[in-house]
Amino acid sequence: MISVEGVTKRYGPLVAVDGLTFEIGRGEVVGFLGPNGAGKTTTMRMLAGTLQPDAGEVRLDGRSIGDALAEAKRRIGYMPESNALYGEMLVSEYLDFTAELRDLKGAARRSALGEAVERTGIGGVYHRPISQLSKGYRQRVGLAAAILHRPELLILDEPTEGLDPNQRVEIRGLIRELGRDRTVLLSTHVLGEVEATCNRLLIISRGRLVADGSVAELLEASRGGGRYVVEAEGDGVVERLAALEGVTSHAAERVDGRVRVELVAGGGEDLRPQIFRLAAREGWTLWELHRSRASLEELFRELTDGKVGVDGANGAGADGAEPVAAVAGQEVAR
Repeated sequence: MISVEGVTKRYGPLVAVDGLTFEIGRGEVVGFLGPNGAGKTTTMRMLAGTLQPDAGEVRLDGRSIGDALAEAKRRIGYMPESNALYGEMLVSEYLDFTAELRDLKGAARRSALGEAVERTGIGGVYHRPISQLSKGYRQRVGLAAAILHRPELLILDEPTEGLDPNQRVEIRGLIRELGRDRTVLLSTHVLGEVEATCNRLLIISRGRLVADGSVAELLEASRGGGRYVVEAEGDGVVERLAALEGVTSHAAERVDGRVRVELVAGGGEDLRPQIFRLAAREGWTLWELHRSRASLEELFRELTDGKVGVDGANGAGADGAEPVAAVAGQEVAR
C-alpha cells in the first residue's frame, strides 16, 4: 500500500533519515521501533505528507505522495506524538472543526462523527471541554480525529505516551480493533504493546533500517541464538555442558546442592536432545531443562547497540555500519 524508496531527510549537515527503504502491505499492523532520535518521527511525518524528503520518494499505491498530496492526505490519518488539541474547545466542537477541515458535510459528516465517537468510546465526554479530560481521554480524542475521515492508512506516533497501565490496555485494544479494517503504522517505546498488537516490526537506528520481520522471525534470527536453562545433580555438569558444540557462553550457580546452568548457543539446532542424552550418559539427575529465546528488549538493544541518534531539528548521524535485515526465509546479515 505504501512504499518508502531510498528516503533521506537532512537538517543542515545532519542526517535524520538516511536512505530508508521499506514497504507496508494493505491490512498490515506494523510496529515502528527505534531509540530516541533514530528518525522515527521524521519518517512518520514524511509518510503523512507533512514533511517532504530531500531525496527518495514515498509512494501510496505506487503514486508519489508529493505528486498528489491532497489526495494522499484524504487517505491517511495521522496522530502525532504531541497530540496537540485545543483545550478551550468542547470535544464536540473540536471534532466538528476537524470534520470541516476534512471537507466532511451533511449526512457524511454526521455519520463519520458518530462512528469515530463510538469506536473510540468518547461518548461520555463528548460535550466536555478538552482541558478537563484525562490524558487517556485526550488520546482517545486524538484518535477520533485521526480516523474521522475513515483513512485507509493510520499513522500513530506514541499513542499511549503518558498513560497509566489500565489506559494503555484500553488504547491497545482500540488499536487492535482499528487494525482489522485498515493499515496501521504504530510507533511506541512500550515493547509489550508491539507484541500484543503488531504482526510485523520495522526497527531503525540512526536513520537506517536495521530489521524488518515478525517478532518471531526477528527473535529466531537474533545473534543471541537459543538460550537454555539446565538444572542437574552430578559430576562435571558445568564443564560438560559448556563444551557442547554451539555453546557460546554460560553462567552457573548452586541451587540446593544442585547446579543451575544457563547456556547461550548460536545456530538453529535445538540442543535439548544432546543435553538429555549427555545427562543420561553421565548419570546426572536432571531437574530442569528448557529453552527460551531472547526477549524483544534484548533484540532491540542488540540491533540498535543501545545508541541514541538525534532526531527532529537536530538530525541523526549515520555510523557507516551495514544494516541488519531479517525477513521470512532470510538470514540476518550485517
